[in-house]
Amino acid sequence: MQSTTIRRAVARDAECLTSLIRQSGAYRGRYASIVSGHRVTAEYLDRHRVFAAVDGSERIRGFYSLVLEPPELDLAFVADDAQGLGIGRQLIGHMVGQAGEAGLTSVRVVAHPPAEEFYRRMGAERVGTVAPSPPKITWERPELRFAVPAGARAGAGGPR
Repeated sequence: MQSTTIRRAVARDAECLTSLIRQSGAYRGRYASIVSGHRVTAEYLDRHRVFAAVDGSERIRGFYSLVLEPPELDLAFVADDAQGLGIGRQLIGHMVGQAGEAGLTSVRVVAHPPAEEFYRRMGAERVGTVAPSPPKITWERPELRFAVPAGARAGAGGPR
């Protein structure tokens, strides 16, 4: 396995991130509608904290997007052929660190139903259910929350 590093996503990454979303096997069949037509744009990358996991060849293997107001993990994807390599765990750990640096106490996640167990293994707690919002989303989604440890928060004496 090649080493993976996490770096801030930049405008030239937008098309690759969009492709990663659209090619995700987790969003085929009944879940395809939620990502159809979805695009990651340079403007989106400017507005949010978007970080990409890249391998030694600078190939993007996964990414996440943290929205600060209100605090929410907006997007999180790992390439199908990179799943099971610890990249998702690395991304979520990084996201919690970024949330701490921003002074957040928690981060909301409205999860893709098959991803709930992954988020729970990463430390998120289920706090509710989000109702369908037809026509694009016709199923309930789990609502989870990551607590950001006090020591990780800016101004709390934690790392910066």
